[in-house]
Formats: sequence, structure tokens, C-alpha cells
Amino acid sequence: MAWFEELYAQVDSSGFSVVPWADLEPNPNLLAWLDREDVDGKGKSALVVGCGLGDDAEELSRRGFRVTAFDVSGSAVAIAKKRFADSAVEYVAADLLQPPTGWAGKYDLVHEAYTLQVLPRGLRQKALGQLARFVAPSGDLLLIARARDDAEDPGQLPWPLTRTELDAVTEFGLERITIEDYLDDEVPPVRRFRVVYRRPTNP
Repeated sequence: MAWFEELYAQVDSSGFSVVPWADLEPNPNLLAWLDREDVDGKGKSALVVGCGLGDDAEELSRRGFRVTAFDVSGSAVAIAKKRFADSAVEYVAADLLQPPTGWAGKYDLVHEAYTLQVLPRGLRQKALGQLARFVAPSGDLLLIARARDDAEDPGQLPWPLTRTELDAVTEFGLERITIEDYLDDEVPPVRRFRVVYRRPTNP
């Protein structure tokens, strides 16, 4: 997705406003889940997919996780490293569709928000397979995305996803634990899915 790199590369000259989703704070849909579940990452590892400018990764690190965070845009990764110069997070430029082999089965929590919904339909199954492979035994995959019903028109980018599309990740050895279908606090509100999948300890 070359246009991500083109966009983030403009930040130094034009400021953060050129990235429309860069709120410079953790995703509120992630925060709500972390707070409600009283998540403690001490002694656990986490992978943040499509980390952008690093706010979600830093929040997970603050909660005790050993965090690796990656983005397809090298410029985004460079900005995150600059913003959080003293961070314990390992920031990496990498492609979800061709990730480092050493990440397989490594992470207790894999967090993906808003990346799948910008991928063309033909790439989503491969992306879900890669997401599943990152998850360690007993580990969780947390997906957050725009939501729609199967019969609804997906419209334009970013494309809302269906339960059926997300549940395709179960073909790669994960089990759905919870699914939330809700309106967020944006103005106007956006319908979201927040789903947790888990890799069984003994599949």
C-alpha cells in the first residue's frame, strides 16, 4: 500500500493533519476494552499491527506488555520512534502480508484496528491467516473494524466488514471468544465490531 508511505512521508513538511486518522492518542475503542477487561500485560507479549504513529503500542507498553509494533510505512515507524524516543516498544517497518518468520506463534495479544478494512477483499483472507499465525497458544487476537451486515453494500474505502468476513480467521485455528456490535462515540457515530479470538492451548 504505497499510498500509506506517501501520506506519512508528508508529516515532516506538512504536519500531522495530513494523516486524517492520526489522533495522537490511543484508539478509544482499544482503551475501552483494556479498561473494562482490566488488562494487565505484565509478563506478556503484544504485537500491534499497522501501528501508525505509535499511540496504541505505547498504551499497551504502559500496561506492562513487551510490545512489538509494525507498520508498512517506514516513515510512520520513524515518526513513532521520534515521538517516543525513550520507549521500550520495538518499532519495525514490515508488511502484514509478508511478515518476519520469527513472529509466528509468539504473541499473547495481537491487536489489529482499521487495517483489514482498507485491504481489498481479495487480500483479506491472506491477512487474516497472517494475523492468526502471530498468536501464541492461549493468546488472543483483538480485531476492531467498521461493521456492516452481509447484505449491506460495503460502499467506499474504508470498507466496513461483516461478521462472516472476520470469522474467516477461525479457519486458521482460532476460536471466537466475544463479539461486540456497537456504535462508537464519534460524531456521527460509527458502527463497529470489536472481536476477540483465541488460540486454544491444546487445539
